Amino acid sequence: MIELDNVSFTYRTNEADAVPALRNLGLNVESGQLVAIIGHNGSGKSTLVKLLTAVLYPTEGNVRIDGVPVDGAHQWDVRRRISVVFQDPDDQLVMNRVVDDVAFGPENLGLPREEISERVGSSLRMLGLQDIGERLIEDLSPGQKQRVAIAGALAMRPMFLILDEPTSLLPVPVAMRLISTVTDLSRREGMGVLHITHSMYEAVLFERVVVMDAGRIVLDGTPAEVFGNVDRLREVGLDVPLAASLAHRLRARGIPLEGDILNTGDLRAALSVAADPSPFG
Repeated sequence: MIELDNVSFTYRTNEADAVPALRNLGLNVESGQLVAIIGHNGSGKSTLVKLLTAVLYPTEGNVRIDGVPVDGAHQWDVRRRISVVFQDPDDQLVMNRVVDDVAFGPENLGLPREEISERVGSSLRMLGLQDIGERLIEDLSPGQKQRVAIAGALAMRPMFLILDEPTSLLPVPVAMRLISTVTDLSRREGMGVLHITHSMYEAVLFERVVVMDAGRIVLDGTPAEVFGNVDRLREVGLDVPLAASLAHRLRARGIPLEGDILNTGDLRAALSVAADPSPFG
């Protein structure tokens, strides 16, 4: 489990320049959960990622990953339990060949050669990359590079995978395939996933959505619960999926739309029932 207990973090060069980035944050994420974290720029998402990966340590409160405290004495224990994939794969792909890059993390753990080989082969297969293991990274498409970055993270066998806006540079169809791959892997491997994103259309695909604003959590629930709260989301400067926004406006005009509405299919079904509520047509 990821546990944040009353966590605050302040960037400071001196007392006069103190900038609070997280304020009294409380958050628990169970192993195997699929969680989207959304918020506008400056909401604290990036600072949260740095705390979870032991790049930064809390100014106040406690962060624990699988019971291991995030502090200077346990930095490497934390990083064995949690891996991160960044927005631009070129920022984390360090080797020339695909197979060598996927092996880079396990090699730094000092694992036996046989175990490294098994982890690399397994990760490449999970991401459908087994046929391009000998390819040069520079010859890959952006989508392939991002899958290699995920394969390298998975080769560390983390309990949790953080996706730090990894789809923002990808075409929508490629991004959707990437999200589908990761969610399938999570369910199969029991790995928790935290997806940091600006995309409401990606967030609705997750089991849980956490909304951050000014270093605090302002909403936390299922996609239906969070995106049904249209006015609150707009208050913190976030968009709402079009179907959810239209449903909100129609309900405000007295049209009785039933059920959770997150996409056009949900909206069409609700409008159909509203237009003809009789079970016999």
